[in-house]
Amino acid sequence: MSPRYRNSANQAGTVIAVIADIMAVILGLWILMYLLNANPGNDLVQFIHNAAAWLAGWSHDLFTFQEAWARVVAGYGLAAVVYLFVGHAIANRIHHH
Repeated sequence: MSPRYRNSANQAGTVIAVIADIMAVILGLWILMYLLNANPGNDLVQFIHNAAAWLAGWSHDLFTFQEAWARVVAGYGLAAVVYLFVGHAIANRIHHH
């Protein structure tokens, strides 16, 4: 394997890991903002909520806890963990290939 290919693979793996980290940070920020009762009228809060809702569309309201905060933490938290796990697994696979 040529050094040039190896360098490109490392860069691709790093990009994938960084994207997964950013996705998890957005989801974590929304959980934190929700738990701290952030102002829903604020533009930043709306942006983070919309991005997190899109990222966690598949896991949002997956759980049916009585408390709304528990549903937010479980649904958005699960999405964050999955993105981190899958993103870093793919990045590691690319780095070692």
